Amino acid sequence: MTKISFQGERGAYSEMAALNYFTKIQNNNESLIEFLTCMTFSDALNSTEDAKSEYSILPVENSIQGSVSESYDALYDTKLTAVGEIYQKIEHCLLSAGQIDKIKTVYSHPQALGQCSDFIQKKSFKTIPTYDTAGSAKIIKDLNQDDIACIASKNAAKIYDLNIIQEGISNNLSNYTRFLILGENSTKETGKDKTSIIFSIKHESGALYEIIKKFYEKNVNLTKIESRPKKETSWEYNFYVDFEGHQNNPEILELLDRLKEETSFMKILGSYQIGEL
Repeated sequence: MTKISFQGERGAYSEMAALNYFTKIQNNNESLIEFLTCMTFSDALNSTEDAKSEYSILPVENSIQGSVSESYDALYDTKLTAVGEIYQKIEHCLLSAGQIDKIKTVYSHPQALGQCSDFIQKKSFKTIPTYDTAGSAKIIKDLNQDDIACIASKNAAKIYDLNIIQEGISNNLSNYTRFLILGENSTKETGKDKTSIIFSIKHESGALYEIIKKFYEKNVNLTKIESRPKKETSWEYNFYVDFEGHQNNPEILELLDRLKEETSFMKILGSYQIGEL
């Protein structure tokens, strides 16, 4: 039995992504997978660090709304290793116990509200942010009012016995979220890998250029670079970088050694097989 922790309630997109990722590993046997729901991303990671689960799954990036800042902050603090990634299709639905002409207020996670902002504005709905999409379904089920709705998945509608009022309400129907899988052990090189690191640099001219130049000199493809404010120092930043290649590859090892010389802090989150979109 493989136990996976995620932030949110049953029916969340994190659960769907984890199910899709691990059923391939478990030869499509869902009975070998167990889930642990958590209130926050940090709680999900901590549960794996404390051996309450074997893996955690974290949403890190959405094709419409961009990066999930809370996840990046949690990654900075975790001791876990990134071991995989998956791109999950996000298909938002409007769920309610009532009918659409009565709905005045819609609940959901801020990311989902942003991904469906055009629909919300067109309907002139009031919005109430919640901790999770599936959690918003649980909330409106408990409130049991005809004038409220939530944005969540079809699976959440089944779990919480709500009506699917309207499907396909995202601003862009090509809506995907990238999730990272984290665990205790590192992965082996497959030849089609990605590595994620975090680093900080001196606050001086050309410092970031020198880092980027190292990737160019090694002909390593950068797939993402994201900056987040450092918690302990105002107006200084940590950089989150993804690039092609595995940390056990000699060329990548040499690159990482060079980066350590140019950075004031560097953390290797892990190397993993590139997920298929």
